Parts: sequence; C-alpha cells; structure tokens
Amino acid sequence: MTQTWKWIVSNPKICGGEPCIKGTRIPVHLLLDHLAAGDSFDDILKAYPQLTKVAVQEAIEFASLAVREEILPLR
Repeated sequence: MTQTWKWIVSNPKICGGEPCIKGTRIPVHLLLDHLAAGDSFDDILKAYPQLTKVAVQEAIEFASLAVREEILPLR
C-alpha cells in the first residue's frame, strides 16, 4: 500500500508490529471485530473514548485496501 495514513501506524515495539491506531495500542483488527459483531461506530467510540470517528473510518479504509492488495483473488 502506497497511501499515507494519518491514523494508522505499525511499530515492531507496539502490538508486535500490527497496524494500530496512532497513539494507542488498539489494533485495526480489533475495530473490525467490533464491527463484525454488530457494534456501531458509537459503540466503538464509547468503548474506546480515545478514538475519533475519523480514526475508525481510516482503519476500515486501511483494512479494505489491505484485503484487496494482500488476499484477493481468493482461490
């Protein structure tokens, strides 16, 4: 992925290098897990008040691009 991310960072010293929301130890996959479980943006923001809606939206965009570039096509 060549896009620049404002809210997504990866540091080997934080969460084993998993993509996380900048300034937190909240991995992108955790937010996706919440959405997959049916939680709303408001639910996520209540559970993690240090996040912003923009950061959660960027995490979804990041994951969408990662799937397209790393996983597809399925075989």
